[in-house]
Amino acid sequence: MPHRTDTPADTAPHPYAALTPDTVLDALASVGLYGDGRLLALSSYENRVYQVVLEDGSKVVAKFYRPGRWSAAQIAEEQDFAQQLAAAEVPVVAPLVLAGRSLHQHAGFAFAVSPWRGGRAPELDDPEVLEWVGRFLARLHEVGSRQPFAARPQLSWQRWGQEARDWLLAHDCVPPEVRSAWQQACDEAIKIIATSAYHMGVSTEFHLQDATALRLHGDCHGGNILWTPVQEPGGGPHFVDLDDACQGPAVQDLWMLLSGERAQQTRQLAALLDGYEQLRPFDRRELALIEPLRTLRLIHYSAWLARRWGDPTFPQHFPWFGSADYWREQTRLLHGQCDAMRHPPLSA
Repeated sequence: MPHRTDTPADTAPHPYAALTPDTVLDALASVGLYGDGRLLALSSYENRVYQVVLEDGSKVVAKFYRPGRWSAAQIAEEQDFAQQLAAAEVPVVAPLVLAGRSLHQHAGFAFAVSPWRGGRAPELDDPEVLEWVGRFLARLHEVGSRQPFAARPQLSWQRWGQEARDWLLAHDCVPPEVRSAWQQACDEAIKIIATSAYHMGVSTEFHLQDATALRLHGDCHGGNILWTPVQEPGGGPHFVDLDDACQGPAVQDLWMLLSGERAQQTRQLAALLDGYEQLRPFDRRELALIEPLRTLRLIHYSAWLARRWGDPTFPQHFPWFGSADYWREQTRLLHGQCDAMRHPPLSA
């Protein structure tokens, strides 16, 4: 568990204590959807998401937003983006418009209802699958480039790195015996990112703030892409969960689909870009941002876990978080990322 035990996240009641099965069904009834009592909690830590069987046998997915995380304007931008993507025939699961709106309120919770879509995780080692995903990401970014977000956040090293580090230190989340080593590694990593001490090729620097920002999925990993058999109508990949949609560089939606050693990531990246560039140009300078973005996510993830520790689902699913061993491993990973950021970026 996190080192400090009296943080605000630990003392405040968790926001979903009042979200009972009856509350979920009553919320759906308030928008004219009547469940038959069968609820299945789907994998989601940030929000609460349920598959609900309706009285007619059909299924919907109800998403209850974490109170206090997003403003109504930020949620509206997420949903508007999803609707624009759906209108452009980009395969996303967009919220249903019920009673003239897609965002609803019940018992203190903001919620949305989407059609149920099945599928499995895509085979991200298959070049044909990656090329297909690359084409759909290009289409998603084409819609995303048409206008900026006004209320949702911009992906920045200050927010994901500096602010996350400062919060963890201010709340004594790192045990004393590893605090100095972790802080030094974190400070070094943030300095490299902030000063752009990584290079594209031999001498050309490319800053995170230099990249063209557009509306992104924001959390485009394999778990947020569902694949259906190609022989089915609408088969292939479709995107889910735009909860982390933000403004940032296009490469943010590509790098989380890469895994393994450098040679394997190079092959995966080549397949993704083969598909992407069939429909939209990609600024190859953004490849220099992959390791900085990976580093920022590492820091941001630790802060996210610590901030959510008052929600009982987090200690249950992340029992290893916060120990001295956890922070030693984070320190080791940050040192590795500092080395990676000093090497030439991936190319494809």
